[in-house]
Amino acid sequence: MRKLIIPTALAGTLASPALAASGPFFSLGNTDFVVLLGFLLFLGVLVYFKVPGMLGKLLDKRADDIRSELDEARALREEAQALLASYERKSREVSEQAERIIAHAREEAQIAAEQAKSNIAESIERRLAGAESQIASAQAGAIKEVRDRAATVAVAAARDVVAKQMSAAEANKLIDDSIAQVGAKLH
Repeated sequence: MRKLIIPTALAGTLASPALAASGPFFSLGNTDFVVLLGFLLFLGVLVYFKVPGMLGKLLDKRADDIRSELDEARALREEAQALLASYERKSREVSEQAERIIAHAREEAQIAAEQAKSNIAESIERRLAGAESQIASAQAGAIKEVRDRAATVAVAAARDVVAKQMSAAEANKLIDDSIAQVGAKLH
């Protein structure tokens, strides 16, 4: 700091306004000399109370504070970038997991659809088999009914024909033959 004071004082003494004053320069009547003395006295007081060192320390402290804030900001920035990278990685992982879940769900849906188709086909086959058996049963019932009706009609027709053609003596003879046959079969 002393290096700064000496050139300043020298420049103050050699300044052109000080040379332009009238009369001797080193007298208390010369205002320029009085101002110079006041200025030098002011600088001396500043140096005596170590104001330049205090200013330097304050500036150094401020520079250190700014440097620490910049380092902290840099560290926060790096931490934020690390967090961002972490979140982006997690986002990609979640996206990939979601795609896997969707693909798995599609596969399960396809398997379920195929199973449902197979179940429906089996159900249709069972119903067709049931319907065919009902049709066969109904057909057998209808055939039996037709046969029974035909037999009833044939017996009635035969009775009418036999009744018209047979005499009472022939009828008695047939009854006796029938009784004999039943008696022989029973014993």
